[in-house]
Amino acid sequence: MEITELLSPERTLCAAPGLSKKRALELISEIASQQCPDLPKHELCESLLAREKMGSTGIGNGIALPHGRLSKLTQPIAVLVKSDEPIPFDAIDGKPVDLLFALFVPESEHQLHLATLAEVARKLSQKEVCRALRKATDNHTLFEAFTQ
Repeated sequence: MEITELLSPERTLCAAPGLSKKRALELISEIASQQCPDLPKHELCESLLAREKMGSTGIGNGIALPHGRLSKLTQPIAVLVKSDEPIPFDAIDGKPVDLLFALFVPESEHQLHLATLAEVARKLSQKEVCRALRKATDNHTLFEAFTQ
C-alpha cells in the first residue's frame, strides 16, 4: 500500500503547539475523526491509548508511531503531526518526540498493519526525510516531505 493512500494533506498538521503525550494522541484522534466521521474521536483515542499501555510507540530519534486497530474501519488511515516542541513520550532512546505518524487499521488486518508500520518506519529512518519533515513550516510542505 502506498503512503499516499493512507495519508492526506487534511490529516497532516505542522507545528502543533504545546502538546503532552496524551494531548498529542487526542489531537491525532480529532484529526482522523474529522476526516472519517463514522469513527468517533473517543474510539480512535482509546485504540491509541490501549496500544501505548502495552509499551511506548516512541521508536527513537524524536519519532513516534502510535497505532490502533478498530473494527469499524474498512481501510487504513494515517495522521502525521509535527510538534512545535519535543514531547516526553517514553521513547526507547529516552528522547522526546517531535514527529508522530499515527496509523489506524481495520481490526482484522494484522499483516497489513505490520507491513505498513514497517514501511513507515523504513521511511522515517531516512535522515533526509526526517530533516525535510523537521524543516517544514506548513501542512502542505510537511505532507510533501513525507510523500515524496
